Amino acid sequence: MINNRSGSGAHTSLMINARERIIFDPAGSFRADLVPERNDVLYGITPGVEQAYRKSHARSTHHVVVQQIEVTPEQAETAYQLAKQMGPVPGAFCASATSQLLQQVPGFEGVKSGFQPASLSAQFEQMPGVKTERYYENDDADLQKGLAENNAKLNAQAAAGG
Repeated sequence: MINNRSGSGAHTSLMINARERIIFDPAGSFRADLVPERNDVLYGITPGVEQAYRKSHARSTHHVVVQQIEVTPEQAETAYQLAKQMGPVPGAFCASATSQLLQQVPGFEGVKSGFQPASLSAQFEQMPGVKTERYYENDDADLQKGLAENNAKLNAQAAAGG
């Protein structure tokens, strides 16, 4: 998540598509009634939950940078296991925890540690095969309001059978 005014990073997370799709959301604020969370790992990431996650973070003050890279099933499984072992991450350590996780995944050992989400994103951008997309919304600047609204939408979709 990037601040629209300053260009500085505000948060880093990592979606991992292994035996199941999870989001490692270190020191993150995303909560949804239908999304189990344990030690900064969000479970059961369906396309609808992924969209709610993006929409919750994109607002008038911030946009979301989504970077995708194909990895082997072994790399995905390693990242999955590491995310589950990381434990809860203290505030302001999201980029540090994510870079530490990535350094342990074969092929990502060269990722440099740091505390700046924008720096980690810039490193990732330089990796071969990375696809980058930026997601903007002009919603209310209040993150908590966005989280609550998207939680309600997920609940309504589930109630409607979707």
